[in-house]
Amino acid sequence: MAKRKSRIGILTGGGDCAGLNPAIKWVVKTALDERLPREQGIQYEVMGIRDGWKGLISVDPTAPYRSEHITPLNSEVVRTWDRFGGTQLGTSRTNPYNPKDDRSKTLLSNIEKLGLEAIVAIGGDDTLGVACRLSQAGVNVVGIPKTIDKDLPETDYTLGFETALTIITEDVDKLRTTAASHQRIFVVETMGRHAGWLALEGGESSGAFIILIPEHDFSLEKVNQLVLEGRRAGARYDIILVAEGAKPVGYPDFVKGAKEDSFGHKALGGIADFLAGEIQQATKIETRSIVLSHLQRGGAPCAYDRRMGRYFGIAAVDLLVRGDFGKMVSYKGGQITAVPLEAVIGRLSLVNAETQYDIDTYNGRRTILRPESLRVKPHG
Repeated sequence: MAKRKSRIGILTGGGDCAGLNPAIKWVVKTALDERLPREQGIQYEVMGIRDGWKGLISVDPTAPYRSEHITPLNSEVVRTWDRFGGTQLGTSRTNPYNPKDDRSKTLLSNIEKLGLEAIVAIGGDDTLGVACRLSQAGVNVVGIPKTIDKDLPETDYTLGFETALTIITEDVDKLRTTAASHQRIFVVETMGRHAGWLALEGGESSGAFIILIPEHDFSLEKVNQLVLEGRRAGARYDIILVAEGAKPVGYPDFVKGAKEDSFGHKALGGIADFLAGEIQQATKIETRSIVLSHLQRGGAPCAYDRRMGRYFGIAAVDLLVRGDFGKMVSYKGGQITAVPLEAVIGRLSLVNAETQYDIDTYNGRRTILRPESLRVKPHG
């Protein structure tokens, strides 16, 4: 079988997280599998693009191998990458389609000059949003879902989420020792701009007393009431988990400043400190706040993120081989599949506060099985 050579690029964009390096490794190893030329008649060359879309904008296409922005990848280079957190390729929040500084023409030109027949983009809504626009412009693109917020629709999992949950759980476990020793309340701020999955599942995993999410504005009075009821019931300390995007009824988002990134996002933060002050003032119980911030993104990937990175990476190459572009690999209903990028972009997967959250206790749901699942089905 005649072999056709094809050069592909791979990049990571947006916030870093665990699971990115396993995905990169398995894109490379699968694309360079010696059986592909023999069985599919195609021989891939894989180019690592540094610092996300920024690398493709900044590169000098006439000297890619001497550039800090492009690096050739092979199986030996990526052999150990799956055990490391973050991204060995680097990342950025660069938006080539930023209306204040549109560099999309440079991006498209460099893709052509570099001879990239396809790009594998690993990222969240912003990174994959750029990938979607490139696809609409005729570029062959495949996406891999990554975000610790787990807020991408059309997939039950996004890389980085389970490792971030593990970090939250471990950090709360550590806080319990000092909280119990001093009979304090700790308000722990997690990430989660619009989606409360990290706070909710992190709170469920760590046994938090109160969990506050962006999908349901909370009452300050009710939080204080729950705290006092817990103390009267004998609790010596409390852990409250609050997502950075959560807010009291009638309050605006808590932001760190007016500056926006190239995708138009302001940095959120400050809700934990505000809430701790309100609780201490109202209940007279010593209350401290702590912001986990980028700790949630760090560390080595857990076993689940290593496996999912592997599966997503392999699936991405499957799409490349089939020429099935403009898709994002997805995990739905226990199966690895793929969905059009257009079906993903501009939407969010959010916690359903009515079915997945207890709005009475500000915690995880207490009823799991729906009434219809408990009905006895007739035989015959």
